[in-house]
Amino acid sequence: MPYQYKVVELREKWLGGKMSGDKLERVLNEHAAEGWQLKAITGADVRGRMGPGGVEGLLVTFERPA
Repeated sequence: MPYQYKVVELREKWLGGKMSGDKLERVLNEHAAEGWQLKAITGADVRGRMGPGGVEGLLVTFERPA
């Protein structure tokens, strides 16, 4: 069975300056309601929209049947 994948970038600033379990839980539940299943969470330097460098963040990977 083929699958679709979706990667969501969560930046530290978006998470309120620290990794917030409540905000992460909300993102996971919103995607689950659309049929996405959590595949992986990876800590990473996530590039900002402006300027060089990155900020601490998470890459959240979801999977669902295509």
